[in-house]
Amino acid sequence: MSRTVLAIDDEESILKTLDGVLSDEGYRVIVAGSGQKGLELLRAQRPDVVLLDIWMAEMDGLETLKHIKSEIPEVPVVMMSGHGTIETAVKATKLGAYDFVEKPLSLERLLVVLQNALSVQDLSRENQALRKQIEKHKQLIGDSPAIRIIKDLVRRVAPTMGSVLITGENGTGKELVAHSIHATSPRFNKPFVEVNCAAIPEELIESELFGHEKGSFTGATQMRRGKFDLAHGGTLFLDEIGDMSLKTQAKVLRIIQEQKFERVGGTQTISVDVRIIAATNKDLKSEIHNNHFREDLFYRLNVIPIQVTPLRERKEDIVPLVAHFMQEFSHAYSRQPRQITPEAFEILRDYSWPGNVRELKNLMERLVILTHENEEGQGITPAILLAHMKDEVGGFQTETTQPRLERSELNKLGGDKVVKDLRGARQEFEKDFILKTLREQGWNVSKTAAVLGVERSHLHRKIKSFGIDVGNQG
Repeated sequence: MSRTVLAIDDEESILKTLDGVLSDEGYRVIVAGSGQKGLELLRAQRPDVVLLDIWMAEMDGLETLKHIKSEIPEVPVVMMSGHGTIETAVKATKLGAYDFVEKPLSLERLLVVLQNALSVQDLSRENQALRKQIEKHKQLIGDSPAIRIIKDLVRRVAPTMGSVLITGENGTGKELVAHSIHATSPRFNKPFVEVNCAAIPEELIESELFGHEKGSFTGATQMRRGKFDLAHGGTLFLDEIGDMSLKTQAKVLRIIQEQKFERVGGTQTISVDVRIIAATNKDLKSEIHNNHFREDLFYRLNVIPIQVTPLRERKEDIVPLVAHFMQEFSHAYSRQPRQITPEAFEILRDYSWPGNVRELKNLMERLVILTHENEEGQGITPAILLAHMKDEVGGFQTETTQPRLERSELNKLGGDKVVKDLRGARQEFEKDFILKTLREQGWNVSKTAAVLGVERSHLHRKIKSFGIDVGNQG
């Protein structure tokens, strides 16, 4: 497919020359004898690149350039002039011109400049497409009241510079919230730099955050920019900030306040423009009480608090999450998306999801990868689902507490009998397991819930559904 060049010049001879030469090179050429006519053709035909003369009557090239960049900023514009100056070229560049060529035009240079401009545009389009694809995979999925509240907070917070502190259990999607804030903020086209504070050794965290100068410590063979430096103009996401040392916390607090820092081993003050988003699965107020976290840093970060609810408390989001992950991994592994039967969805809704959304995502990927080809065309049944779940339904039954049927054995079973037998066996096991643990914990529901790793309210519902009488036990 030929690329379209819009040539704008008030000299008819120049337009004829450009039309002839560029057409011979395989370009589709459209011409305009004025800036106003050029803008009309730009809007109607959306060319791939524009050749624009600077010196024209009525609307000159610089004024035309302003309109082009205002209306269609992604189209590259190459300026032409027979008597240009450095000052004019600089002004055109500041207004968004890609390059500047002088008249009389050199065919070789013009073709090189056009090819380079188109290559840059192709890279820009590819980058935008990849960005959209990445953002699609990092969007917040669900329509539960809890997710709607978070989406509303993201919408209101994103345009601001306010620091955000995201809290919640592991696997709930704190990183996705941070990505959503950045992607919908004025900084969306600037860096989003992530730091996992828990994964970096204490002796390296300062170098990682602030960078270091050559020779500042053993092994520092060259200068290295830190995460604050790399995030300049964009967003720095400090994940698991509750695991950061008090010493590093003090330096981070100073940078947030002053937007200035020095590299390790350096003396030069570096100014940055960075928005901070932090996340943790810890109770920072308890950490403050135990002198493990600075109170002043907490209040500096906690300008806008966002609490991400665990999946077990927003079960209505399981259906859209399953659909999203199934589509994502089916596309990634070139498989047809599998349908999940209503009975299997019941199991997913009953499960307590201790690993939250991350665990559900992993399960969907496992199902897409490991289900046999001869199962294509049939839905994911309870038998298939249970065969691939790491933990059995209910949050109590695990591979260490009860043997799991092999997939081949489960597949030999069929129909409603499988569902009934599996459900009945599961319920009998859960009841016996809860009773056993209650006795061991002196019939204390709170202690039993802690031992079983479930919410107290969830355990109460199970006790009630199984008809267990806790009150009359002594």
